[in-house]
Amino acid sequence: MRALPSHTVIGAGPVGTLMALMLANRGHIVRLIERRPDPRLSAPEGGRSINLAMAARGTAALEQAGLLKRLAPTMMPMPGRMLHDLHGGVQFMPYGQNEGEVIHALGREQLNRILIEAAAQCPHIELRFDTRCLDVEPGGRSVALHDERAGRSYAESFEVLLGTDGAGSAVRAALAARGLIRAHEQPLDHDYKELAIPPPPARAGGYAFEPRALHIWPRGGYMLIALPNTDGSFTATLFLARLGAPGVPGFDRMSSAVAVRAFFHAQFSDAAAVIPELAAQFASHPQSRLGTLYCERWQIDGRILLLGDAAHAIVPFHGQGLNCGFEDCRLLDRLLGELGAVGDARTRAALFERFERERRPDTAAIAAMALENYEEMRDTVRSPMFARRQLLAAELERRYPGRFIPRYSMVMFHPEIPYAEAQRRGLAQARVLDALLADSALSDLGSMPLGRIESLLEQAGL
Repeated sequence: MRALPSHTVIGAGPVGTLMALMLANRGHIVRLIERRPDPRLSAPEGGRSINLAMAARGTAALEQAGLLKRLAPTMMPMPGRMLHDLHGGVQFMPYGQNEGEVIHALGREQLNRILIEAAAQCPHIELRFDTRCLDVEPGGRSVALHDERAGRSYAESFEVLLGTDGAGSAVRAALAARGLIRAHEQPLDHDYKELAIPPPPARAGGYAFEPRALHIWPRGGYMLIALPNTDGSFTATLFLARLGAPGVPGFDRMSSAVAVRAFFHAQFSDAAAVIPELAAQFASHPQSRLGTLYCERWQIDGRILLLGDAAHAIVPFHGQGLNCGFEDCRLLDRLLGELGAVGDARTRAALFERFERERRPDTAAIAAMALENYEEMRDTVRSPMFARRQLLAAELERRYPGRFIPRYSMVMFHPEIPYAEAQRRGLAQARVLDALLADSALSDLGSMPLGRIESLLEQAGL
């Protein structure tokens, strides 16, 4: 039997490390290379990433890799949204219908450290940190690397190379420079900045806010969110236009401590009260950009494959960036299982082409839905009609289980439903909801005429 091909994985973030572990579980030898220092030995890079929301697609991938139990103690359940109004009032809106329909908050650094610890214990994985990818030569199967600590550059050969090095992927850049792929980013005109909400003083106990919720301060054109951490703290993230306009706030108008404090106390007064040194945090934490990456090709001849954000980075407003990347790993692992021990280049090329063909419609769908969800989170959730629409969708799901599943639930809680199918069914469901809400005879949910609902569902193809 031919030996299994070895794999070089560039990028030891959560997606790259999970993929390395899945490959190792199948007997492959893996070199896992990361430009940053070992997260087990260095402090987190503050403010560089949004706190993560783990949903069913992510947990399904961790379960497939045998890692879910290891991560479970670090995951904070969030069964719904907690909306904060301008006056400090709150409203809880559950995400799903039952106790199992929850998303989980966890810190990126904590997740990555645990995955790296698992990789370090695996004899099939060689970990290499402080090593930057400079270039990739597909024809010669060579990758140029730079050892940041030793200050030297060198080249190594590879058999199969996976680029999991994020939205700013050096692997993708090398392929684009050679004209092998084309990629472009559609930037969002809103940026983000993280702020820390520490645990209350020991004598107070608990959390500053309800820990079993994703907190949102929706303000129309912008918003603040906060996700709980296991240590009693919250990670808050402000999403705001990069450039303001008359009467419209923007990051460019927050250049002074006075302006920052005035903005937060006017718009997020209850959050401002629990963010220590608000103006100092705001000044020192980085302001980061957001965008959607569109890459026309992800694989080269069975030699190189891009995964996760390196192939299809999206904005974070559906909480699916990590989950989508983990689902990439889950699909590739399943296809490798079907391939078995066959490792010739022609077979791998067919496998990589199949991976891209099957995956591309779903990543395009979640990219579009993530952009749509930003408007919902920052604005639509404030409308009484939104709440009524959610109640109506939940009632239809109870009456027609399996036939009518709200789009949000399909994306977050049903990994067996592809993103593209969730998008298609969501559009059909919207037509049904629009028709029912426009019916003046529908005075309450209990009065929904079954015959009319059946007709609308059939017309919508549901």
